[in-house]
Amino acid sequence: MNYNPRKYEIIRKRSLASNIREICIYAPSVAKSVKPGQFVIIMSDENSERIPLTVIDWSKEEGWIKLVFQEVGASTIKLGMKDEGDTLYYIAGPLGNPSKIEKYGKVIMVGGGVANAALYPIARELRNTNNYITAIIGARTAELLIYEKELKEVCDEVLVSTDDGSKGFKGFASELLDRLLGKDSSYRIAWIIGPAPMMKACSEVTRKYGIISYASLNSIMVCGVGMCGACRIRVGGKIRYTCFEGPEFDAHQVDWDELLRRLTMYSREEKIALEHLQKEIRGV
Repeated sequence: MNYNPRKYEIIRKRSLASNIREICIYAPSVAKSVKPGQFVIIMSDENSERIPLTVIDWSKEEGWIKLVFQEVGASTIKLGMKDEGDTLYYIAGPLGNPSKIEKYGKVIMVGGGVANAALYPIARELRNTNNYITAIIGARTAELLIYEKELKEVCDEVLVSTDDGSKGFKGFASELLDRLLGKDSSYRIAWIIGPAPMMKACSEVTRKYGIISYASLNSIMVCGVGMCGACRIRVGGKIRYTCFEGPEFDAHQVDWDELLRRLTMYSREEKIALEHLQKEIRGV
C-alpha cells in the first residue's frame, strides 16, 4: 500500500457482474485472525442493517479483507453506493467457526450465484492440504457467473452450469452434480454454498451417494453472537444458532423447509426499506 488507509476504508472496489460487487476493506484486526469459512457483519452507515458476509480473501501483512455481495435490498444497495476511499461504519468479526480443513482426498465443492466466491478461501486451503478438488459453479446466465478464473487457480477442475445454457451445462448445479457423481462417486466430502433452495437440492443429491456434506447457511442474522436468536435453525431435530455454532452444518441434517420459511420472515419490511431508499435516491 502506498498510503495509510483509515479503519474500515474501502481500498479497492470492482464490479464482477450486474449488481455484484467485490470490495477490499482495511480491517487489520479481522485480517490477522480470520480463517476460511468465517464471516463478518458490517454496517455501511449507522442507520443501516447489519449484513453478514463471508470473507473471501485477506492479507495479514497489509491488513485488508475482501468481501463479495449482491445488491438485492436496501442495505446492500447502500453498501454498493460506497466508493474507494469511503469508510464503513462498523465491522464485527471474524465470526462463526472455520471450515474443517483436513486431508480428505477427493473433495467436491458446489456454489451458486454470488456464493461462488465463498468457495474460494475454502478451496485454497483444501488445496494446500493436498486434496483433489472439483468445483461446480452455477449461475442463471453466463453474464452472472463469477469467480471462475479464481477457482481455476485453486481447484483441479471447475465445471460450469447455467440455467439458460449460455455457458457450460444447461441446467441447475444440482443436476450437474448428480451427473458427475453418477459417473464418479469416490468423492469423500462436499461443500455446498449458495441460495437455500440450491443447497437443499444439492444436499439431496449427495445424500443419495452417501457423501458427507457441509452447507454454509445464510440464515437471518442480527447480533452475530447468539444473543438475539434471529439466526436459529433446526439441525438434526435440535435448535442451533448459525452465527456461533455455524455457519457450516451437516447438510443432510438441516431442516431446509424451516430455513426457507424463516428467510421470508422480514420480506415485507425489506420491501418497505427498499422503497424508502429508492425515494431517497430519486430525491422524492
